[in-house]
Amino acid sequence: MSIPSEVLQRLQSLLDKAALTSLPEPAAMTLATCEPSGQPSARTVLLRALDERGFVFFTNLGSRKSRQIQENPRAALCFYWPPLAEQVLIEGEVESVDDAEADAYWETRPRNSRIGSWASRQSESMPSRFTLLRRVVTLTARFGTGQVPRPPFWSGYRVIPHRIEFWSNRPFRLHERLCYERKDGKWARRLLYP
Repeated sequence: MSIPSEVLQRLQSLLDKAALTSLPEPAAMTLATCEPSGQPSARTVLLRALDERGFVFFTNLGSRKSRQIQENPRAALCFYWPPLAEQVLIEGEVESVDDAEADAYWETRPRNSRIGSWASRQSESMPSRFTLLRRVVTLTARFGTGQVPRPPFWSGYRVIPHRIEFWSNRPFRLHERLCYERKDGKWARRLLYP
């Protein structure tokens, strides 16, 4: 079920406004996932695509977040933009993007970032930082001036929301909370007490 157009427009407007602030990464969002035991973990990732299907980010498929998503394909996202006094909370199911979408985004990445993705064994123990830098040098020489293809262990995920909440800061902590929830294939909109 597609995200309602009014929700997408508001999200895009907030992202556009955030891009005009001094925030170093206006598309940064907290991604929360869970171990099968129920132990949650969170980290910041960058939103790389947003459309009626959901919110897309890319990562190493061997990372802790990827392992958690593969075992429990549900996640929560949180955007918080202090200069705007706005926050957006998202909950949903997670699916892998297809190879074409991953390849298309990979091609937009700077060459050094591509090599860095090949060099990193994300979330594994590392003897020293020098080990990583040595891998970068080795891979830079290996690829030379040729193409740096997308590694088979690097792709993306889409969070397909069933709940999106807009939070706007208001005086006296009387914040505005507008929640959209999808149930039985339909989106419902309601205000929440702060």
